Amino acid sequence: MTHNSPPQPLAIRREDLRSSIAARLIEALNAELTAQYPEPGATHFGLDAEEVAADKGAFLVGYLEGEPVACGALRCVDVGVAEIKRMFVIPAARGRGFSRAVLTALEVCARKLGIRRLVLETGPRQLAALALYRRAGFVAIPRFGEYTHSELSLCMAKELQEGRQALRAGPGPSGD
Repeated sequence: MTHNSPPQPLAIRREDLRSSIAARLIEALNAELTAQYPEPGATHFGLDAEEVAADKGAFLVGYLEGEPVACGALRCVDVGVAEIKRMFVIPAARGRGFSRAVLTALEVCARKLGIRRLVLETGPRQLAALALYRRAGFVAIPRFGEYTHSELSLCMAKELQEGRQALRAGPGPSGD
């Protein structure tokens, strides 16, 4: 007789960016983004394993009942500043809060690295991602770095608070 138990929570672990697990998730992410943004130059897939090494960032994978279903990366881009990259949840696992869990874990990694500000780039067709980032306290900023001339890039930032973060994050008194 089988017993219906509640689903296991997402287990989030650091993963090597060169692993087959990372490659599978990133391949699915790249395919989805390429379909959403077929315009030349609209996608920015660059991320190197060295950029997410333990002392510079992180590549995290979320596992549900042992299966990889989500990922996200953090790479330092300047003193005290890191970029969120490669956020993805497989379609079958969406709508369950896994992207928020990965984003929260990346914020924990950022704080441990002494990061005070997170930045990211997304696009106008990624409505769920935009909603996630806004709920998490990210606000719109001017395009930066490799995204400066990308008309389909929307950039956002979040100032990390010291210590325990408020439960309800929103735009703070310091803006861009």
